[in-house]
Amino acid sequence: MERKGSASGAKGNPSPPAAGEGQRPPPPLCVPGGGGGAPARGQVGAAAEPAELIRRAHEFKSQGAQCYKDKKFREAIGKYHRALLELKGLLPPPGEREQDSRAASPAGAPKPGRLSEEQSKTVEAIEIDCYNSLAACLLQAELVNYERVKEYCLKVLKKEGENFKALYRSGVAFYHLGDYDKALYYLKEARTQQPTDTNVIRYIQLTEMKLSRCSQREKEAM
Repeated sequence: MERKGSASGAKGNPSPPAAGEGQRPPPPLCVPGGGGGAPARGQVGAAAEPAELIRRAHEFKSQGAQCYKDKKFREAIGKYHRALLELKGLLPPPGEREQDSRAASPAGAPKPGRLSEEQSKTVEAIEIDCYNSLAACLLQAELVNYERVKEYCLKVLKKEGENFKALYRSGVAFYHLGDYDKALYYLKEARTQQPTDTNVIRYIQLTEMKLSRCSQREKEAM
């Protein structure tokens, strides 16, 4: 009587056919990064370690900087966006970040799935550089989107309130958007960082002239 599970007759374990008897080659293995077998992009991002995401973000940021130097501003914008996309979701919201820091082990080791303190600083530094650089690229356009420039600069200032470039460009953006009070505020904040910067001084003068004219018109209308 044949025993169940025997090597030659068990279901799902047929004996291999002899050479040349219709034997088919095995299907190709799906190797990550190989043609046709690469996993979906979302799967790669979800499975990638934070260190790898940070490395890729830094690489895209460097490519963006080179494009900017070559005056390829549209390409640079694309590279900076790719860098930010790699970092998306790595940093938790500020409130959650504080809870994580309180819940950290006495040795300072990060919780599983969280960034170390050094990685968090690196991510924030890359984000600041990318948003500052995006604003710089937009300011090179023939028709500048000052609303977007303002948006990027304020993102920087939320993370680093004394960032000179973001303060100055925020002032420029608010000036061209017609909000002269806010423009003057950010420009004066920038001047505290670099009192002799000629661009800052020039925009402060332009803004004060606009405010003076607006004040004069209000008096005449009364």
